[in-house]
Amino acid sequence: MMRQLSSKSQDNNFYPGQIITGKWNGKKYTIIRVLGEGAIGKVYLARQGRQLMALKVAHNAMSVSSEVHVLRQMAKVQGLMLGPSFLDMDDVLTPQGTITFYAMEYIHGEPFLPFVRTKGIEWLGIFVVQLLGDLQRMHEKGWIFGDIKPENLLITSNPYQLRWIDPGGVTKKGRSIKEYTEFFDRGYWGAGDRKADPAYDLFSVSMLIVNRSYPSRFYKEGIKGIRVIMDKTSKQPSLIPYAPIIEKGITQRYKYALEMKKDVMDVLRAQQANVPPSRKKKRLSFLMKWKYVSATKTSPSRNHKERSGFKETAIFASFLLILYILYLTG
Repeated sequence: MMRQLSSKSQDNNFYPGQIITGKWNGKKYTIIRVLGEGAIGKVYLARQGRQLMALKVAHNAMSVSSEVHVLRQMAKVQGLMLGPSFLDMDDVLTPQGTITFYAMEYIHGEPFLPFVRTKGIEWLGIFVVQLLGDLQRMHEKGWIFGDIKPENLLITSNPYQLRWIDPGGVTKKGRSIKEYTEFFDRGYWGAGDRKADPAYDLFSVSMLIVNRSYPSRFYKEGIKGIRVIMDKTSKQPSLIPYAPIIEKGITQRYKYALEMKKDVMDVLRAQQANVPPSRKKKRLSFLMKWKYVSATKTSPSRNHKERSGFKETAIFASFLLILYILYLTG
């Protein structure tokens, strides 16, 4: 019978250069380094032959089996691009006992938040569109992402694409959310419970958009959680185009991810063209409803900076538009 290891006995149980051999499949894995560690276990970068992969060791076998089941189910969702592919599951004998692990595709990329902060707000919209399309496919199959946050997202290149690297938070619709992070959790903000449903994910996507302009995040004040979020949104010019989307997401007025995706694409279209004055007034009046915006005049220096920023954006606008059309049609 397999003996479960305590979290203490599992600390640093594998080391760089160590070769572990699967008990049942006989595959050999060479440990390279630790990729990350969470409440459930550790993820290592490993090599099997010439192939790099991510090898996850959990504190108990049930957690491993649960995540493997999720990966296998996600592989059946047609058109889903987000998650890593499942490769192998096995046990390994150690002096501490038998440890269960699984191997999945190693996704090499740039962390989500630094990428969208460096490249510009337009890239945030493009990746959110892709994320919402994949969420729609997951939701239709009865799965909720759960723990949506930048730490679980990477941007791969050639071409740029959004991928997620941790299936630990994925939960069957109707059950309690398995893993969450306070800033992206509607329960923390007093906006709902932690039951796995599409609105939970769309709340988190709204906070993902907010997080781009507040990388250090912020906390709720008393019981006015939603007002705090909208207050912070109104103080960031880059978030103003997304303010109606954020409000609908955190007040859970979206029933489907495709509804939110359509609204984000409308913002992208506006960013690709000159926004009519009437549209600007509409955005301003929306924020005035929350009573957080004070009217200010734009200085000449700010106009000059905005024109310079537009020129820089124009350099890669064609490539950006091609990507946008691909995501729009895909």
